[in-house]
Amino acid sequence: MELKENIREYKMYVGNLEYSVNETDLEQFIQQKGINVKNVRIVKDRITGRSKGFGFAEVNTEEELNTAISTLDGQELKGRKMRVDKARQRRFQSSFRRRQRFPGSRQHR
Repeated sequence: MELKENIREYKMYVGNLEYSVNETDLEQFIQQKGINVKNVRIVKDRITGRSKGFGFAEVNTEEELNTAISTLDGQELKGRKMRVDKARQRRFQSSFRRRQRFPGSRQHR
């Protein structure tokens, strides 16, 4: 049996983005501030493919994460002040619970 290493992710939430900002724009902006970015992802609407105005960026260490947050929070990108904070872990919610919570919202299959 192989044990998996406990790998920590250092992700930050980047919000209040102009809808035209793409991953390349955000990555370049962060790097211009002297922060090494491992990964950047803009969240998009599933149907339209349009940006939802927020995304996530990942760095290598907790120190880089804290520096990035203090450096980037409130900075202006394409005319809007970004909101930057530590990303919260996404909570899994099964479709079964969703149907029970809102029974009339969808047809049950």
